[in-house]
Amino acid sequence: MSSLRGVFPYLVSPVTKEGLIDRPVLAELVEHLIASGVHGLTPLGSTGEFAYLSPQQRTDVVETVIETVRGRVPVVVGVASTTIQDAVEQTKRYISMGADGILAILEAYFPLNDEGIERYFRAIADAAQGKPLVLYTNPQFQRVDLSLPVIERLSHVENIRYIKDASTNTGRLLSIIERTKGRMEVFAASAHIPACVMLIGGVGWMAGPACIVPKQSIALYDAAQSGDWALAMELQRPLWRINEIFAKYSIAGCIKTALQLQGFAVGDPLAPQSPLTEQARAEIADVLRSVGAL
Repeated sequence: MSSLRGVFPYLVSPVTKEGLIDRPVLAELVEHLIASGVHGLTPLGSTGEFAYLSPQQRTDVVETVIETVRGRVPVVVGVASTTIQDAVEQTKRYISMGADGILAILEAYFPLNDEGIERYFRAIADAAQGKPLVLYTNPQFQRVDLSLPVIERLSHVENIRYIKDASTNTGRLLSIIERTKGRMEVFAASAHIPACVMLIGGVGWMAGPACIVPKQSIALYDAAQSGDWALAMELQRPLWRINEIFAKYSIAGCIKTALQLQGFAVGDPLAPQSPLTEQARAEIADVLRSVGAL
C-alpha cells in the first residue's frame, strides 16, 4: 500500500450553466496543479462542493480527474453519505474507476452514537479493497464528529491510515498522533497552521487553499521535510493570509473566485450559495498578490 505524503489540493467542481461538469476546465486545473508539483489530488472534498452535486456529477468529476491524471499522482476521492449502503456503493464505484485512496466523510441528519459512526467508517474501509482511507472530521460542518476513542479504534483497521482533522484544535491532532502510535498519520487542514502540524508529526497539507497557492505550499512542505523550521515559518507567515481569507468567505466561493482571478473559468459556487461581491473579489486579489499568486 503506497504512502500518502505532501500537498494534496482539494479540487473545485466547475459546473456549466446547463448543470454539467465542465470537464475541460477541470482537466486544465488538474494539469496546472500537476505541473506545479503537487503530490496528489483530492476531488469531492469540501471545496469540491460534494454536498451540492448529484451522483452523476460526482462520478463525472472523479472520471475527469482520474483520466486526466493518468497515474502521475495519487487521486484520493471524497466519499460522503448519510447511509452506509450509499457510502459503500460510492467507494466501490470510485475504486473501480481507478481511485488510489478514499477520503471518508460522514454526513448526518439525525444524531449518531459512537457505534454507528465507527460502523460507517469500517464499512467504507472494507469497500475500499485495501486502498488507503483518510478519515475526515470537521465539526464546523458536520452534525457528528469522531471522538478520540473512535479514532483510536479505527486506527487498528489496516487501511485506515490517515486523518484530516479540521477541528481548529491543534492539541487534538497531537492527541491523535500519540494515541494511534504511528498507525494513523495526520494531514493539516486549512483550519490549522500547516507548518505547526508538520512540526508535531503531520505528513502534509490536504486542503482547498493549496489549489490557489500550490508552489508556495510545496515550498513550505519541502522546508518542513528538510527540518528547516526557520524557513518553514518564513514561508508560513504570509501564506496564513490565504487561510484567513478562506475562513472569512464561503469556502467554494473564495477558492473559485481566486481561481477565476488566476484565469481558470471554474464558475461561481453552486446555488443556493451566492457569488462573492466585488469588494470580496478585490480583497482576495490583494491577498493573492501579496503571496505571489497573482
